[in-house]
Formats: sequence, structure tokens, C-alpha cells
Amino acid sequence: QLQLVESGGGLVQPGGSLRLSCAASGFASGFAFTLRNYAIAWFRQAPGKEREEVSCISWRDDMTRYADSVKGRFTISRDSAANTVFLQMNGLKAEDTALYYCAARQWAGTVCPFDFDAWGQGTQVTVSS
Repeated sequence: QLQLVESGGGLVQPGGSLRLSCAASGFASGFAFTLRNYAIAWFRQAPGKEREEVSCISWRDDMTRYADSVKGRFTISRDSAANTVFLQMNGLKAEDTALYYCAARQWAGTVCPFDFDAWGQGTQVTVSS
């Protein structure tokens, strides 16, 4: 079963940066676990608001997707050897304050899917002066 653990959240001033990490682990029946053929996404949910997808990366072809609200400020990347996905967040704004979740699903496609079936517990990001 796939397990996802987020880290890297915290309190930052407007205009600052944070780097979130999502470490994945699991069981692969005699083989070394790998995120090959998975899609990994970052979601966020602010109090009183619906959860929204922030970014996604398709492991197979490294295709990425970003919400309009974070394009040009956030960058998703991966470390294949470490089974880890990162979200570099620059130019943070107060409206970026939310609980950030990592999500995953097995996916052989090039373009990221829109639904996921494995979720982490989340890491809090607070942008405030």
C-alpha cells in the first residue's frame, strides 16, 4: 500500500519561499518500490474553502500541470531515486495559506489524471507578516 508523507511547511512572510516534500513508500512484492507509472499531485485546502489541485506531475513522461493561481511561482519536481516529489513555492502570498496535501495514483498516461486514491496527512503553510 502506498504511503505518502509531506514535510516542509511552516510560517513564511509574504514574498518568501518554501519547499515542500512528499516522500512515497510502499510494497512491491519482491521488487524495490518505485513511483514509476504513478502520477503525483499537490492539493491544498484553506479553511472554509474547497480543496484545489495546485500542481501535478506524471512520472512516466515528466509532464506537469499547474493551477493558474500558482503558475510562474510554484515548481513541481521529482527525485526518482528517492521516490520524492517536491513543490518549490516562491513569491508566496497570503492567499497561499492552506493545508497542503500530496496525492498519488497509479497512472500510465502522459497527462496527469484528475482523481487520486492515495493521500498524505498534509503539511501546513501559513503566509503572514
